[in-house]
Amino acid sequence: MKVSVVVFPGTNCDRDTKWAFEKIGAKVEFIWHNERDLKNADLVVLPGGFSYGDYLRSGSIARFSPIMKKVINFANKGGYLLGICNGFQVLVESHLLPGALTRNTSLHFISKFQHIKVINNNNKFLSQLNIGDILNIPIAHAEGNYKVDKETLKEMYDNEQVILKYCDENGNEIDVNGSDDNIAGICNKNKNVFGLMPHPERAMESILGGVDGVKMLQGFIK
Repeated sequence: MKVSVVVFPGTNCDRDTKWAFEKIGAKVEFIWHNERDLKNADLVVLPGGFSYGDYLRSGSIARFSPIMKKVINFANKGGYLLGICNGFQVLVESHLLPGALTRNTSLHFISKFQHIKVINNNNKFLSQLNIGDILNIPIAHAEGNYKVDKETLKEMYDNEQVILKYCDENGNEIDVNGSDDNIAGICNKNKNVFGLMPHPERAMESILGGVDGVKMLQGFIK
């Protein structure tokens, strides 16, 4: 599999993401934000960081970068697209995923390992996991508070678009940042565009705190 990792000014998880996908056997290339070629990617990843310094709103400026026209076209044609943390924010700003991501209710940046639960695995991303599986994945964000209107949220549940939720070590849902229904990750109706606030690329080796990220990213490879 060939993976293209998009790099915006302020992105800081690009090398982590490249390393993570190479670790599970993918060929990975960086794509600078002002390029206009996705280099025949099978999967495009928008990694974490602080694109354009998070000015205005997180992801709101990156959404207008030249490469995003290609990314949006790629996704609309069925190409696989993954947004992690800031990448998720870019995806909602680009209207490739529903809802919005706002300031954490605590108004503080949250950085820690956090348990999350698989809600739906009827998609390529989480296909190697079971519904109800509990993962321990790092989070690091100030604007991860996911909001969506009730009608859209119902449609998301009906379409199995809610794929990950925050929980404790026993799988009980918990409020981490104020997100509606404790949502940590979602996908689009066609199940080819995925966004999540947790960082699976930071959970790839035991020495780094855990390997649960491997189980997640392998879904794209298998």
